[in-house]
Amino acid sequence: MSELFERMLARLADGLQVLPDKPEETPESALRALWHTAAGRPCSAVAATRRPLPPIEATPAAVTALERLVQRRLLGEPLAYLTGRQSFMGLEMLSAPGALIPRVESELLAGAAIELLQRMPGAPLAVDVCTGSGNVAYAMAWGVPRARVLAADLSKEALALAEENGRLLGMDDRVELRQGDLLQPFDEPALKGRIDLITCIPPYILSAKVAGMAPEIARHEPREAFDGGPLGVTILMRLVEEAPWVLRAGGWLGVEVGKGQGPALARRIARDGAFDEVHELCDAEGAVRALLARRA
Repeated sequence: MSELFERMLARLADGLQVLPDKPEETPESALRALWHTAAGRPCSAVAATRRPLPPIEATPAAVTALERLVQRRLLGEPLAYLTGRQSFMGLEMLSAPGALIPRVESELLAGAAIELLQRMPGAPLAVDVCTGSGNVAYAMAWGVPRARVLAADLSKEALALAEENGRLLGMDDRVELRQGDLLQPFDEPALKGRIDLITCIPPYILSAKVAGMAPEIARHEPREAFDGGPLGVTILMRLVEEAPWVLRAGGWLGVEVGKGQGPALARRIARDGAFDEVHELCDAEGAVRALLARRA
């Protein structure tokens, strides 16, 4: 390794605080991603670990850019916003402050959604709400090419990023984007009772706790992507109530939930006559982080 790399790595190793929800980031993977970005070849931490480092030591402007990027990261700016890239389900995607940064933990729901669609015949219809950068929607379209995927978000900024991701991934004709609140953009006769799968990574943090989240999140990522209301389940409960009106019989609702929310919400859905089957999906630590519910 070069003297510059060792010097920057020592700075990050000494001062970088990595959040548990971004396990792909280490001092070295962060530095490699920032190095590629300074060289004009931005990539995610995941991609950066697989690519050789471009030479920048002889380019003063690139060295200065790297030093500034490292300083900004140490001051708490998210790596994905500095590089403009984030990996999700093997897809290298754009990331920007207008939308939530895709997390590895959300791959649990995305993977389950892909498995459900793969078991469905023909061209299943999937809808992703609170789509943000479109990560789950594009993962479904990538994993099941014969599926028709629609996605929506209330935020214009998030949808603009999702549209850019469609072009970057070459899937701008595979995912149809709509603006609106939850399922409202799909309130049309042609879709009611015909949707095979609804997915959602909703805001699920209690309003009172949002401000106390890690500064890297609270100061940089959009609050509306986290604030789930006084009890943290406002959007989740709305979705459980509204989904049966558009799902076909036997169709599925898949949602990500916060730690500690899953079991109670699963019991609530099980008591609802609109659903006849509920599955709890656990992470590596055994915590329920996603639910799948089948329309009766």
